[in-house]
Amino acid sequence: MKRIIPAILLLLSLTGCYNSGEPRERVLKIYNWADYIGDSVLEDFQAYYKEQTGENIRIVYQTFDINEIMLTKIEKGHEDFDVVCPSEYIIERMLKKHLLLPIDTIFAHSPNYMHNVSPFIREQINKLSRPGEEASRYAVCYMWGTAGLLYNRAYVPDSVATSWGCLWNKKYAGKILMKDSYRDAYGTAIIYAHAKELEERSVTVEELMNDYSPQAMGLAEKYLKALKPNIAGWEADFGKEMMTKNKAWLNMTWSGDAIWAIEEAGAVGVNLDYEVPKEGSNIWYDGWVIPKYARNPEAASYFINFMCRPDIALRNMDFCGYVSSIATPEILEEKIDTTLTYFSDLSYFFGPGADSIQIDKIQYPDRKVVERCAMIRDFGDKTKEVLDIWSRIKGDNLGVGITILIFIVVAWMSGWMIYKRWQRYSRRKQQRRRSRRKKVKRLSNKSQ
Repeated sequence: MKRIIPAILLLLSLTGCYNSGEPRERVLKIYNWADYIGDSVLEDFQAYYKEQTGENIRIVYQTFDINEIMLTKIEKGHEDFDVVCPSEYIIERMLKKHLLLPIDTIFAHSPNYMHNVSPFIREQINKLSRPGEEASRYAVCYMWGTAGLLYNRAYVPDSVATSWGCLWNKKYAGKILMKDSYRDAYGTAIIYAHAKELEERSVTVEELMNDYSPQAMGLAEKYLKALKPNIAGWEADFGKEMMTKNKAWLNMTWSGDAIWAIEEAGAVGVNLDYEVPKEGSNIWYDGWVIPKYARNPEAASYFINFMCRPDIALRNMDFCGYVSSIATPEILEEKIDTTLTYFSDLSYFFGPGADSIQIDKIQYPDRKVVERCAMIRDFGDKTKEVLDIWSRIKGDNLGVGITILIFIVVAWMSGWMIYKRWQRYSRRKQQRRRSRRKKVKRLSNKSQ
C-alpha cells in the first residue's frame, strides 16, 4: 500500500488528459507494468531531458497487467505510446510483425548508458533477432529473472523444494498456488514430464519449453490436469500475501515476487525461501521498445538511455525487487553483501572478476542455476492451441466436492421455488372455489 499511494499521486501529477493543442514532441507517453519503476524516477527524467535538450517534457504514464492487452493496443495503432516494456516473447512477436522502431543511441551531451547492459543479457535478447534486424537495436532489457518455487520452510523441507515434483505431491494439496501464466505453466509441466531425460542430459530445457508438437502439448495438458486437484488458486498477484500469511505453502512464482514475499514474511516470523528446481525453469526478460506508431521516438530514446544509468537502475531495482540488466562496477559494489554465508559465480553477468561473490542468490542466480534455465520463445501460430489447453485446464476450477455442493444447492433452490409456486397456485385455486361458492350462494339467495 505504501507504494500505491505515491504511485497514484505520481500519476495524477504526470498524466491527465492529452491536450490535442499541445505539441506532441513535448509529450512522452510511457506504457509500463504496474509497480515497476522507482519513486521520483519519472520526475528526474524530466529534469534530465531538460538538461539534454533544453526542452520541457510532460509524461503520460499508463500501466498494464497483461502483455497481450498491451500488444493489442499497439498493434491496432489506436494508441501512440512512445515507449513500452513488453516481455521477451512479445518483443519477438513485435519484431516479426515489424511493429518496432530502432532505438537512437547518439545523444547531445549524455553518454550512451545502454552500453551498461550486461553482454550476457544482450546476447539473450539477440536470440530474438530477425534476418537483417538485430533485436538489441530495437529492445533494451530492463529487468530479468527466473521462475521457481517460493515455499514455506515450516511445512516444506528444503530437500523437497528442489524439484517441481512437490507440486504434484498430494501431501500439499490445497496449499499450492500457481502463477496465472499459461507460458510458465506449460514450461513447468513439460519440464517435469521429462525430468528423467533432463537428468540423463538427453534433452535440454530450451528444447522442451519450446516444443509445441502435438505430442508435447498433449503431455503438458496431461500433467497439468494431474496437477490441478492440488492447486488452491491461479494467482496474478495475491500469491505473495497468501504465502506471508501461512495460507499457502508453495507458490510457483517469479524471483522478484519471491524476494518481496520473503522480506515481508520475515517481518512477521514466517520463514520463506525460493528455489529454482533442479530440472530447470524459465528465465525471462522485460525490455524497453519504441513502437512503430510512436510520435516522439527521440524522447523515447532519451528515456531508455536514462533508465540504463547505474544510479537509476539501482533505484528501480530497490523499488520493485527485480534485477536490472545493468552490470557496472557501481551496481556490483552496491549489491555485494558480506554478511551472506555463501558465494556465487556471477562472472557470466558482471565479468571474469565476479566468479565468487557474496550476493543475493535469488536476485542474481548462480551460473549453475542460469545454465539449467532457458527463455520461452514466442509460441507463434501455436499460441491459440496452447491457450486452448490453458482454457481446458482452468475452465473447471471447481473440485468435485464443490461441484456436488453447488448442484445440491441449485436443486434445493429449484425445488423450493417449485414448492412455493405450487403453494401460490393452490391458494389461488381455493380462492377461486370460494368465490364461485359465494357467487352461487348469492344467486341462490336472490332467486328465493
